[in-house]
Amino acid sequence: MSELLTHEEYRAIAGSLDLPRTAFIDGKYQAGSGAVMKSINPATGELLCEITACNAGDVDAAVAHAKRAFEQRSWAGLALTARKEVLIRLCKLITRNRRELAVMECLDSGKPIRDCELIDVPETIATLKWHAEAIDKIYDQTAPANDDAIAMIVREPIGVVAAVLPWNFPLLMLAWKIAPALAAGNSVIVKPAEQTSLTALRVAELASEAGIPRGVLQVLPGEGDAVGEPLGRHMDVDMVSFTGSTDTGKRFLHYAADSNLKKVVLECGGKNPAVVLEDAEYLDLIAEHIVNGAFWNMGENCSASSRLIVHESVKADLLERIVARIRDWRTGDPLNPANHLGALIDSDHCKKVSAYLDSAKQKALVGGTPEGAYFPPTIFDDVSLDDALATDEIFGPVLSVIPVSSFEQAIEIANNSNYGLTASVYSANGRTAIRAARALRAGTVTVNCYGEGDITTPFGGYKQSGFGGRDNGLHAHDQYTELKTIWVDLSDPNAGDTIA
Repeated sequence: MSELLTHEEYRAIAGSLDLPRTAFIDGKYQAGSGAVMKSINPATGELLCEITACNAGDVDAAVAHAKRAFEQRSWAGLALTARKEVLIRLCKLITRNRRELAVMECLDSGKPIRDCELIDVPETIATLKWHAEAIDKIYDQTAPANDDAIAMIVREPIGVVAAVLPWNFPLLMLAWKIAPALAAGNSVIVKPAEQTSLTALRVAELASEAGIPRGVLQVLPGEGDAVGEPLGRHMDVDMVSFTGSTDTGKRFLHYAADSNLKKVVLECGGKNPAVVLEDAEYLDLIAEHIVNGAFWNMGENCSASSRLIVHESVKADLLERIVARIRDWRTGDPLNPANHLGALIDSDHCKKVSAYLDSAKQKALVGGTPEGAYFPPTIFDDVSLDDALATDEIFGPVLSVIPVSSFEQAIEIANNSNYGLTASVYSANGRTAIRAARALRAGTVTVNCYGEGDITTPFGGYKQSGFGGRDNGLHAHDQYTELKTIWVDLSDPNAGDTIA
């Protein structure tokens, strides 16, 4: 794990960065054909750099390069150990450049540098390494055929994959997509969020240096209608893996239906419950998990614990501890490692989050007064079930508290959502906790903690939180492959007519 530098040292690194300014197509930086796109520092509102964005013509060119690389098998045809070695070299290059990438991520997204250094960059490396090491350890299968046949079930790379990324975890979501997709042998075209293109472009350059062939990993910065939609509709794109809002995710299903029925995997929004039951113990520890789950990354997290569903008998004691814990979470300059919270992504998102605070039916218990792009952790108590605070994915540092009087009521309210990404349950009784975990309609349920599992466990959601597959684990690797059955007839042609 990296040791944090001082605020002044991070500022010095920021001042020395050479930021990418063009797309990365066919193994090199080259200007896109679209309008110039401004990369803005969310914390200051200042211009970081201008990037020449891409358009549909650039998409056509990149897809052609990706398809050619796949058909020529410059990557897919490599020995599994050779692909692994290239990805391991990429991990080493990212490690060597980790401080540059961490500061770049901080400037581009408003994320606190402590998270970029201690979480995002290390987990990016770990994700790439895990899938690289899995390449030559995943076995195909044989089916139970008879003595006259062998049935083989084999995985093959799907082809050209478009990875459409969100702005809240630019580096980590890049790794979640490209690591299993490249490990499986695909060609990948990355469309980063228009607000956060810098680290994806830099990683593509490092991947080329590591030995990824031309056309196998390309990055096309640009707006959704100029790059995302053309990728979704392209007849030579075989799969789209998308992380972002549910509304945008639904569009990719339409694009697939209107084009070539490409495979679509969606990881979308959440309104995730933290259920604290009557018998919950260690309230100080629970408060720590609730604060982390609700406010980490400024609440700009699809798995954020944005609903606290708490038994009325422990609510007062727990809220007292949560409010005390919040005092340790400083908000301010993302480059200052003393700060736990940075800036929201841009002015439009600030207005969206502010609108929820302005329309709230009651005064916030704590917080609720933003200063520019900085939002303090905010808690609303006794939120009614039909309030937007209880139903909408706010994607900001806002926690809605809903009291309940029974186990059954807690589960009913927790499941009363269009979303089903994550949930957590807190109980001192193991049987009760497991009953709750089984009853909660969510893709990941944590018991007596907040989290998302780890790289070995699949991540994705029920209902409108997900579609078509899961990130992480071998399940992620599988979704970037096609299954093929090969049936081999072993019957003896001299033994007579064997055809029924």
